[in-house]
Amino acid sequence: MKIPTTLKHKPVIVSENYENVDGRYAYHTDAKGLSLGLAQWNDRGKVEISAKVWRHTGEKWSRQSEELPLHRVLDLAIFLCRAKQHFQEAYRYEKLYDPENPTVDRIGLQGDAMTVAVCIDNEKIDEDIKLFSQALSNDDELLGERLHTLSRILKEMGY
Repeated sequence: MKIPTTLKHKPVIVSENYENVDGRYAYHTDAKGLSLGLAQWNDRGKVEISAKVWRHTGEKWSRQSEELPLHRVLDLAIFLCRAKQHFQEAYRYEKLYDPENPTVDRIGLQGDAMTVAVCIDNEKIDEDIKLFSQALSNDDELLGERLHTLSRILKEMGY
């Protein structure tokens, strides 16, 4: 399915077969494509690049398609990696986290730090964190393949 080029987001680089590789939803997803292009929120004289996940209902392109600035895509990848790293060692805690210190990490970015923490405001956190941990474990092969690929590409780029 061809990604539309007549909407406000202007695709430059596309993956029009994302539905075939969308994790456990592969071949059964409404996320049909990915694109990197000119952001829909661009103002005159100010151009930003965004990443977009294109969703299709089967009849039309969905308003639930998501567009993210590139730094947020990377921030999400960093956030995911740090969370996954936490759960590799979480078995050491009775509740899979330290209730006295729910902050997992502070990751320095742009002169400040992104806090990664267990959401203790969630009244069902003790139950939900177990479910989250199990789901993360269930997806280990799926995520691991993508993280290895990302690692390889980053190394090839000199990072």
